[in-house]
Amino acid sequence: MTERVAVIVGGASGIGWATAQTLAKQDCRVTVADRNTELGRRRAAELGDPHAFAPVEVTDEASVAALFDDVAAREGGLDVVVNCAGFSGFGLITELAAEDFRSVIDVCLNGAFLVIKQAGRHLGDGGTLVSLTSLNARQPAIGMSAYCAAKAGLSMLTQVAALELGPRGIRVNAVAPGFVHTPLTEGAAMVPGWSRSMSRTPRWDGRGLPRTSPRRWLSSAHLSRRG
Repeated sequence: MTERVAVIVGGASGIGWATAQTLAKQDCRVTVADRNTELGRRRAAELGDPHAFAPVEVTDEASVAALFDDVAAREGGLDVVVNCAGFSGFGLITELAAEDFRSVIDVCLNGAFLVIKQAGRHLGDGGTLVSLTSLNARQPAIGMSAYCAAKAGLSMLTQVAALELGPRGIRVNAVAPGFVHTPLTEGAAMVPGWSRSMSRTPRWDGRGLPRTSPRRWLSSAHLSRRG
């Protein structure tokens, strides 16, 4: 099988790291892209050659453009992009600082736009672009206005990108997992009742992988297939 070139944005931890490991086992040459330089380099070293690390700040268009320009030049092309970058905060709408609201939107929605924009300039026929949305793209949660709004926006952005990039043979999709225990969700897990409220969502392990078999999970009637 011909090796595919893959970039995992936010690939140093959580679902991103699980994705990087999985694709590395599936004949992909993986670039772990992350703002956490120390952890990202360590992750790339864990994967070993020919995999690599690249720094990126998804809120900075120049940084995102440089990431994909450099990978395409080094590897001779680009086949797979998975954007897992994101974070959340907590605060009631009437108490949440506008700056805190904007910061979540900037990473989860504006950053996703920049990744799709710059990756889309390098992906060719047969390319794949996947964004991580969330169950909260369609399920509201008290205190999570910014995150819910950002992920709902990303869901629609994914559908628009699919319409625009589809004619070039590029598949654009979004995966909307339920609650996943990762370093970035530790704060939410401490909110009273939060874990219980998520008990009906698909079960994921500590690596960000579904505890059920991938085939069973992907064929679930509860999986959102739009986008």
